Amino acid sequence: MRRVILALLFGLAAVSGAASAKAAGTPDGYTYFSVGDVSATTSGRTEAAMMLMGGGDWDYGAFRWFLGKAGNGHIVILRASGDGEAGEEIYRDIGGAASVQTLLFDDRKAAQDPRVLAILERADGIFLAGGDQAKYVRFWKDTPIEAALNHHVARGRPIGGTSAGLAILGGAGYGAMDDGSVDSEAALKDPMGPEVTMVRDFLDMPYLAHVVTDTHFSVRDRLGRLIAFVAQTRATDDPAAVGLGVDEDGALCVEADGIGHFHTASSGYVWLVQPEGAPQAVLGQPLDYAAVRVITMGVDGEIDLKTMTITRPAFSGTASVRAGRLLDAPSGQ
Repeated sequence: MRRVILALLFGLAAVSGAASAKAAGTPDGYTYFSVGDVSATTSGRTEAAMMLMGGGDWDYGAFRWFLGKAGNGHIVILRASGDGEAGEEIYRDIGGAASVQTLLFDDRKAAQDPRVLAILERADGIFLAGGDQAKYVRFWKDTPIEAALNHHVARGRPIGGTSAGLAILGGAGYGAMDDGSVDSEAALKDPMGPEVTMVRDFLDMPYLAHVVTDTHFSVRDRLGRLIAFVAQTRATDDPAAVGLGVDEDGALCVEADGIGHFHTASSGYVWLVQPEGAPQAVLGQPLDYAAVRVITMGVDGEIDLKTMTITRPAFSGTASVRAGRLLDAPSGQ
């Protein structure tokens, strides 16, 4: 149902010239939405946690877990497209938040706005919405917003992200800075090339310093491109990098101790990608990687992000990449 509603909204937006013009820019660089009582006292205690979502439909159980980690208090959504509808859904349909405020960015200058920074300072939980991660990098990297997000997490408060919002949470992330979205075939053909735009030194999340994330994983056939992302990261500045993919409609809910469990509104897995050794990655040439261990986790499994190990895996195997072609990729079928 949520996808149908979103499709209708996007369709209406496409034919509304006035709405498009308004979204193109605002005087302060952002638009503000809120629902609930923003002055209410937070009823519970906040705890460190991460909700890593693969895009698509939301699992409400995962969101209620997240809201509990936020003390059932005040949630702030950051985004660079869309509107305040997600806040309404969290507050009215999921329930359990004192308020939900949405900050819709359209310009980097909003990252300096005192009101924006004050809202983030008071947030009990922060959620990074889907959209275009290149805008998040351009609007937030090396700004007070970056510092505010890192400070929020350092204070032991929960953070979540879906789709583009998850893409920027890893120690290295695919920024889509060429305004495209590279697929597995193109990424494997030239993992060091201009289409594979990796971003580093952005956010500092617990247990994710050596992790590259990816989303919409199975449905968009992204195992190959995540291997390419990890290959570039290993070849340039982090030989310990691994990959973490999350399927659509799923959420990896990570406790303060680094233990994560998977929730899903439909089906799917979390994918842990652990190459062996250094890749054969050269600018302008296809990737060669002799062995890439792939382990998946469903709702019955458990992942320890401290050790990057999965208990009760769904399925696993060792893939390889030869001349830019992914071979022997494991499958649950």
